[in-house]
Formats: sequence, structure tokens, C-alpha cells
Amino acid sequence: MNPPAILVQALEKNYGPVPALRGVDLEVAAGEAIAVLGPNGAGKSTLLNLLSGLTRPDKGTLNVGVGEPCKDRRRARARIGLIGHETFLYPTLTARENLIFAGELYGLANPKQRADELLAEQQLEHAAHRAVKGFSRGMAQRVAIARGLIHDPPILLLDEPFTGLDHSSTEMLCAKLCRIRDAGKTIVLVSHDLALAAKIANQAILLVRGQIVHRCSGQQLTQSHLEQQYRTAVEPRS
Repeated sequence: MNPPAILVQALEKNYGPVPALRGVDLEVAAGEAIAVLGPNGAGKSTLLNLLSGLTRPDKGTLNVGVGEPCKDRRRARARIGLIGHETFLYPTLTARENLIFAGELYGLANPKQRADELLAEQQLEHAAHRAVKGFSRGMAQRVAIARGLIHDPPILLLDEPFTGLDHSSTEMLCAKLCRIRDAGKTIVLVSHDLALAAKIANQAILLVRGQIVHRCSGQQLTQSHLEQQYRTAVEPRS
């Protein structure tokens, strides 16, 4: 069995008096993909922010990366690729410039070559030299996906990455994530789409009010009784 790439124990995070996560325990092995499901405000994005190092927990322990915890925060973040539903691209830079800049930040030996490879993979060669402020939502999201993959990270964190993508681009990303998983890398996927999550994830958790209320395999996500449990959790109460 692979060692844990992510190990979380009794994790807590509060925003003032409001608890965002309450006693979360989570273990994800290297080469495993986990889907994180739940209603709005359940703590899904907070969990990703903690895993990515963008914020720190109030209580509990958190180790991201195989082996001992990395005390150098810059090196620790280099293990991680983060793709969100917001692109956070520099709007006045071209698609290629955004990727080259990210590659330089990660110290890639040849960021220009890597940028061109990923633009081709995303079928964006024709738009490489256009400022992203003129891109459609879907095109901008594809550039953001490429940026998250620029340094070939061993751990990939995704927060609703299919936002804005058309059917073809969604299928392309789904296939890419499956290949990344099968190559032995670790994926944490926040998504509201059970069918897509079931294609990618080996395991899944359901977060409600900052607590894990259910765990299952990825394949079980499409079983009717589990799907109903999910729908009950995410639908607003009357």
C-alpha cells in the first residue's frame, strides 16, 4: 500500500465564531483520487485552502506530501498544483505569458517549452498570444488548468475545475485527470457532479457543516441510495 500523500488529523478551522471545519480526519494515499462533496458552506474550499497552504488550521495536524512534513513553505507548495473555479489569471498578459510566468516562479528549466506543450494540450495554440482578458470563460479556465499543471505537481487540488467548460473540454479534463491518477499522482477534487467524480475518484467524502458525515468508494457515488443521501445534504431545506 502506498504511503499517505495527505494526512489530516482532527483538523479545525474557524472564521471568527463560525466553525468551517470541525475535527476532520482524512488520509489519501499517493496515487489516489478523492472527491470532496457537500453543500455550499460545508467547508470544501476551506479544506483545499488548508491543504494548499494558503491558510493555516486552528487545531489539528496536516501533512501534505509523501514523507516528513516540509518546513520550507515554498518547497512544500511546489509539490502542489491548485486549480479553482476562479482563474486568477493576469488579464493583461497573454495565455502564453501567464504560463511562462508561472513556470518561472516554479523554477522550471524551460518554461517557454512547457507553456507551449500545455497550450497545445488544451488546444489553445491559436490563442497563445492573445491577452486573456478577451477570452471566453471556458478558454480562460483551460489556461488556468494549464497553469495548475505547469510544474507537473505530484499532488493536484481542484475546486470545481469544470466551471465554464463545454462538454468537449470537460471530457478532455476528465480523461487528463484519470491519466494523472493512473501515473501515481494524488488528486483532491471538489465537485458537485457525482458522475464526473465517480469517473475520477477512488474514494469520496461528504462534508456537511464542517464535518465528514459519510465516506464511500468512488464507484459507490452513482448508487441510488448514496446519490439520494448527497442530494438530501446539498438541497436547501424549506
